[in-house]
Amino acid sequence: MDTQHEVRLRPRFYKDIEQNIAIVREKFVTYRQKNNSPDFLMKVRNNHIQFTFSAAKRHYWSPHLSIELEEKEGDEKNATHIRGLFGPDQTLWTMFMFLHFVVAGVFTLFGMFAYSNYTLNEPMLMDFIVMFIMVIVWFLLYAIARQIREKGHPQMDELEAIFLDVIKE
Repeated sequence: MDTQHEVRLRPRFYKDIEQNIAIVREKFVTYRQKNNSPDFLMKVRNNHIQFTFSAAKRHYWSPHLSIELEEKEGDEKNATHIRGLFGPDQTLWTMFMFLHFVVAGVFTLFGMFAYSNYTLNEPMLMDFIVMFIMVIVWFLLYAIARQIREKGHPQMDELEAIFLDVIKE
């Protein structure tokens, strides 16, 4: 998967397999039992599979892979639609989302202050300065997230190779 030129911070992929969900799910369960690797962990719950790296190989930039198995729509009942999502560690993602909400909240708050100062014919320069700083912080958060994704790209390729190995069997 080429994610180098993608804007999304959490790359997605889709794949259709001409086997029903039970067989595909069983492939993941069998692979987990056969290849009990110390490098990664695999959790299979109903039609949701999650790959993560073990503590020995995990860094703050290490990605995880979430896979959803769905029955394919249409005439083919023996086909499975797979939705995959690469993402950062849940704790890191939660922190980034929290920071985005704080930045958006401060931007909105100072936008309201600017409007209030405008209606009262008061100076608005400080409000606009803070709003401008929040825009810069937002771009900075995006740049940091891109850098984290780039650092985790080799591990993302590793997870994808394991996924392709499992469904190939």
